[in-house]
Amino acid sequence: MTPTLPVFSIERHRLVTDGQGVTTLVGAYGCPLQCRYCINPHAWDPSTLDKCVRLTPEQLYDKVKIDNLYFLATGGGVTFGGGESLLHAPFIAAFRQVCGPGWHLAVETSLHVPCRNLEQVLDAVDEFIVDIKDMDGAVYESYTGQPQAPLEENLRRLAASGGVCAFGAGTDPHSPHTVLQYRGAYPGVFGQSETAGIYPAGSV
Repeated sequence: MTPTLPVFSIERHRLVTDGQGVTTLVGAYGCPLQCRYCINPHAWDPSTLDKCVRLTPEQLYDKVKIDNLYFLATGGGVTFGGGESLLHAPFIAAFRQVCGPGWHLAVETSLHVPCRNLEQVLDAVDEFIVDIKDMDGAVYESYTGQPQAPLEENLRRLAASGGVCAFGAGTDPHSPHTVLQYRGAYPGVFGQSETAGIYPAGSV
């Protein structure tokens, strides 16, 4: 069965904030977290689902290919956001097959998904923009309403995969439990990345 994506927004010509080059940000419905101060509550609000357009990989490609020249000239492409983009891992993997290798594909993710979801997209995604929230388990659970274990498991898997660039985000940029403290624990994710760092909660 062909996967479909519940899309609530497609934003063209974005720069810097959603991956390299000129980027089209595709907002997909669904999130396992309900963070305090969430900047995209519509991404998990049930009323949003009725307003979404369900697209196949081919249909999404037809909508975004208008910017193919921008993508190729700047090293940009499509970034899947939300919500939690990796809830739709089969779609993202299928989209890579449709768009081919020329576009830079990125996902904005909390990594709070089953590890199998991450595994499905490792060969399809060029960049993982990870909203860490906080590396202290108690703070993380208080902030998100969910345990931290899936994040840690998936960070370890990203580190083992090698060559994956990730961004960090904290609930408090001055917290002692910042991402920078944990670069040593996940060298494959943060070790060589100049862009990995701390950003205010919800900014990615």
